Amino acid sequence: MAKRLVVVGGGAGGPSAAARAKRDAADLEVTILEAGEHVSFAA
Repeated sequence: MAKRLVVVGGGAGGPSAAARAKRDAADLEVTILEAGEHVSFAA
């Protein structure tokens, strides 16, 4: 069974944390929940 991560918030910190988690565990299933219309991320 694959591990899952749910990130609450699509501001600068949420997607950054999700990207870092995927770098550490490529098989991780990541879901980002954001109440607003846009999700923010810059590489």
